[in-house]
Amino acid sequence: MKLARALAAETLGTAFLLATVVGSGALADKLDLGNLAVSVLCVAFATGAVLIALIAAFGSISAHFNPIVTMVLALRGEFSWKKVAPYFVAQVVGAILGVVVANLMFDLPAVTISATTRTGMGQWLGEFIASFGLIGIILGSARSNSNTGIAVPAYVAGAIYFTSSTCFANPAVTISRMFTNTLTGIVPADVPAFVLSQVVGALCAAAVFGWLFAAEKYTEETVSELSEVDPAVLATLERELAAANK
Repeated sequence: MKLARALAAETLGTAFLLATVVGSGALADKLDLGNLAVSVLCVAFATGAVLIALIAAFGSISAHFNPIVTMVLALRGEFSWKKVAPYFVAQVVGAILGVVVANLMFDLPAVTISATTRTGMGQWLGEFIASFGLIGIILGSARSNSNTGIAVPAYVAGAIYFTSSTCFANPAVTISRMFTNTLTGIVPADVPAFVLSQVVGALCAAAVFGWLFAAEKYTEETVSELSEVDPAVLATLERELAAANK
């Protein structure tokens, strides 16, 4: 039952995320009078705002909404490999469902194959950077006990605007956006290169930020020398020592 609820949360959350991305793009494209920069800004704002709400709503159950996030957590031993495949399926199905709903909301056919070309070294690098940064923000905010539910949406909103690819950074998002011939779509032939860039970026980030944000392995002597330090600091050191010696 716990897994079923988690999969439902992943499906619903990813569906709302894609409905936001595609829906905000479709609406902005109708209103921007040809100014693409305004449309992208609208998508960035809407996506960041809704992602904050989705993480707050589903975070107590499951709020990955992204196969590369699930993959990295599994690689780090923080998520069961047995759940990876079901999560991937839930995320992709949810993403496609969100795209279909967005198409219907704007009086379009439920499924329209995108004709928007997104290819080339610059866009692939953009996806690498977007995915690399996303994983870094997740690992870093968790390590520093910062609010991941704010940090991640803020990064995503910014990365939509500063990356050449407009920050897909999510294989489920990329796959599903084949099925909308709106502003935010991607032609099917360009999907594999985007997904590969995302996976490589995530794996590089897992290695780099895993090292950067690794817990220090304090010795018992170090803890003893710091015994007169602030009790809160000492308690943290003792916890990390215990974890390192498991």
